Amino acid sequence: MRALSELELLNAWELGQCQTPPLRALILLASSCPEYSLDSIAGLGTGVRDCFLLTLREITFGQLMLGLISCPECREKLELNFEVNDLRSKFGSGSESEGTISLYGYDLKVRPVNTYDLQSIVRLKDLSRARDELLQRCILKIEYQGNALPFDGLPKDVIEAVEAKLEEMDPMADVRLALSCPSCGHKWEAPFDILSFFWIEIESWAHHTLREVHLLAEKYGWSESDILSLSPNRRRIYMEMS
Repeated sequence: MRALSELELLNAWELGQCQTPPLRALILLASSCPEYSLDSIAGLGTGVRDCFLLTLREITFGQLMLGLISCPECREKLELNFEVNDLRSKFGSGSESEGTISLYGYDLKVRPVNTYDLQSIVRLKDLSRARDELLQRCILKIEYQGNALPFDGLPKDVIEAVEAKLEEMDPMADVRLALSCPSCGHKWEAPFDILSFFWIEIESWAHHTLREVHLLAEKYGWSESDILSLSPNRRRIYMEMS
């Protein structure tokens, strides 16, 4: 993985504007990981992919992470202030590429959810249908007493075992923050999505950077590439002078 130049990050942001979140993840990682094919990135378990995104976020914007969240009890706005390393410890050590389940005479082989799977359900509004679609994609083999069986033939207990196995195989796919509201004292765990968090930061950065480009181009007649070749500090100084 390598750091993206400001122009590359702007290009990735522009390309991802009208794309779904799973495709935005692929755009960012394909740009920063040219040593990997698109298929190999898309085939990573979601948690492993998110570890890559966390690293890219660190080399792009640094260790400090700031955000806002509402208390679900009193709706008070809370400021989040933590570092990448605080999250990295929650992501754990890795995930399994495949796993097996044997239960009540059923034998299954499964793999973790990946970006292609998430893209396949992005337009589905029915949560039950989306869940079944994910499970069917992640189950590589189903046998009952040695005979092949379709997904529709699985009992509820086996489906629940598959869901539990997928969580066990890729624990990094479900990162949660332990939070406490100073106003009402409510404590809860909030899911943390590095892709959404990172994309919001990129959006804010892109609008700020493009505004700088616009103002400096208007003032000095420089091209976008000329302006982006200047360091952010140099641009800031020129902005203060104008």
